Amino acid sequence: MFRRTFWFTAGAAAGVWATTKVNRKLKQLTPESLAAQAADKAVEAGHRLKDFALDVKAGMTQREDELNDALGLTQDPDRPGNVRALPGPRRLRAIQNDSTTHRPNHSYNRNEDH
Repeated sequence: MFRRTFWFTAGAAAGVWATTKVNRKLKQLTPESLAAQAADKAVEAGHRLKDFALDVKAGMTQREDELNDALGLTQDPDRPGNVRALPGPRRLRAIQNDSTTHRPNHSYNRNEDH
């Protein structure tokens, strides 16, 4: 008698467990649940992408500062914050080189060739 009761109880428990497991899986596969899971994954991917973009921006800023230091570029207080200027001696050389470039004295008229 005890064997039959034990196996009956074990079978009933296994049936309840299996039914519960199948019902949970069916609820996970409903369109609403799948849409919610997809939305959660999209939000998570968006956060990861935002973190990546912020890391890239920070790395770019750091590398730009390193390059500016290596090239001797300094921030000019008379200019807006996003405009960089060459230091004094380099600026003068750049201006002098610009004014000594060869410029012809004559003007070119395209209509003369026709």
